[in-house]
Amino acid sequence: MKDGFYISTDKNVLDMDFINQYIAQHSYWGKDRSMEETVLTVANSLCFGVYNEAKEQVGFGRVVTDYIFFGYIMDVFIANAYQKKGLGKRLVAFILNHESIKKLNTVALKTKDAHSFYEQYGFKKIGDSALWMSIDKQKIA
Repeated sequence: MKDGFYISTDKNVLDMDFINQYIAQHSYWGKDRSMEETVLTVANSLCFGVYNEAKEQVGFGRVVTDYIFFGYIMDVFIANAYQKKGLGKRLVAFILNHESIKKLNTVALKTKDAHSFYEQYGFKKIGDSALWMSIDKQKIA
């Protein structure tokens, strides 16, 4: 990846302390998440780590999916020191273009404050919800 950053889906290189610390202490959606909960969410998700040239993890995202019809993007973040470098955009684009995700009929997420960010990838608000967004390719006859 350009600028010395790269994305990997290898769970063996994820920095679980980094992921848990960010989510539990800096996110609005996962306050006080335990390490045990973080480990279980990673074990049960398709995960994406963002790394710098020194192979230090600087970002994360995951998708809970059935690998056929539906995927739910969760826990997307870039560490504060690495924000404003386009890494969040690269991460979301990478997730949506991943072979297992791009074939899904529906990809959904919840956000409190990043609607315009996700709209650039084709996400639309769902009904009257202030949180839910999706890309829905399902054709209803």
